[in-house]
Amino acid sequence: MTTHIKPELISFDLCPFVQRSVITLIEKDVEFDVTYIDLANKPQWFLDISPLGKVPTLRIGDRVLFESAVINEYLDEVNPPSFHPADPLEKAHNRSWIEVGSNQIMNAFRMMIAQTEPDYETHRKATIAGFRQVEYLVQGPFFNGPKFSLVDAAWAPLFARLALLERALGEDYLPGYSNLRVWADRLVKRESVIHSVPENFGEKFLNYLKAKTYQGNTPGYVAQRLAEAS
Repeated sequence: MTTHIKPELISFDLCPFVQRSVITLIEKDVEFDVTYIDLANKPQWFLDISPLGKVPTLRIGDRVLFESAVINEYLDEVNPPSFHPADPLEKAHNRSWIEVGSNQIMNAFRMMIAQTEPDYETHRKATIAGFRQVEYLVQGPFFNGPKFSLVDAAWAPLFARLALLERALGEDYLPGYSNLRVWADRLVKRESVIHSVPENFGEKFLNYLKAKTYQGNTPGYVAQRLAEAS
């Protein structure tokens, strides 16, 4: 595979896992094309090339990569300098915390689409608890210290979405986590993170949550609160 071929990122514009790869592409100053698809109505051509039927999918010529962590590892390898630590143990440690970030994205997503208040509180507690260990690992200003890493790219989409919901609902999803708050605020304000989503992302994301319903007709808990707050 040659590395000069312009990559095509197949995307859904609200997906946090896609945003991870867009951030990495921007940070690496890689020119790329984006093709948006509707995940609720996936085109057959996409299903033909994506065995998992998920985004992001990166197409380089006639080769296809999927899973954001794999895509970002590839982008990091072919576009030096690396965003990973050089030490093998530290690199493995970073990879481990990228996976924790994936789990936290899902915890937060379950909270955001909660059907009832008890359901919301359950997932809210799980989300907040999931931050406990990383609070003591962040060296600042980024995860590993002064240099931006793939861990930062992996966690930034989560913090961006939580920041939107915090402002909309008056919540605090990082209570008592002072190191994490500084890290999150820095990532949300980073140019690559700001430009990794469409200009109307905040509005579109909150509208997506407002449309979430309970048993097909009643607004879910977060949807109700967003409607009341607007």
